[in-house]
Amino acid sequence: MGVKKALLIVDVQNDFCPAGALAVPEGDKVVPILNKYIKYFSKKKLPIFATRDWHPVQSRHFKPFGGVWPVHCIQNTPGANFHPGLKLPKDAILLYKGMYPDRDDYSAFQAEDTSGLNLLSLLRKMGVGEVYVAGLATDYCVKFSVLDALKNGFKVKLLADAIKGVDLKPGDSQKAIKEMVLKGAKIIRGNIDNAKRKVKK
Repeated sequence: MGVKKALLIVDVQNDFCPAGALAVPEGDKVVPILNKYIKYFSKKKLPIFATRDWHPVQSRHFKPFGGVWPVHCIQNTPGANFHPGLKLPKDAILLYKGMYPDRDDYSAFQAEDTSGLNLLSLLRKMGVGEVYVAGLATDYCVKFSVLDALKNGFKVKLLADAIKGVDLKPGDSQKAIKEMVLKGAKIIRGNIDNAKRKVKK
């Protein structure tokens, strides 16, 4: 039996999609592709994790309080909800990050479930050794999640057809992808079939 795999979906929320408070260009385009991955991982009975920013009203993350970002993904607001087209299964493990006003929390490894368990604890508990990562945004939360996964000894596959970047500076997303690959992430490009060949329980 190979290494147990998991799918990690990062921050596919309304505020990061077109018309949102911090819209990632074409951020909603990842949704139908992600739904195919979700369906496949569900069929294989492999764990699916989904993170979301869950900020308090006042946070150093935001421009009004000294940060670099417009106010977004405030707890219990429509902007913090997952994109309505994202078909997460009932047994998806939801993780929340950015809840503390004095932290940025870009990485999924800083996210917690409702009982306070963080992603690392959950992956270890489930015996996961390889993580397939997708979502928003390539150059921030996806990048930091991938780097933390690698740092913690996980194999990482980056689903390049299901990520989009914010590109605060032009070229940030391409730089982020290069950095992730340099640190050990493997890129899956093209389509779900490429991933299917690699995902074996």
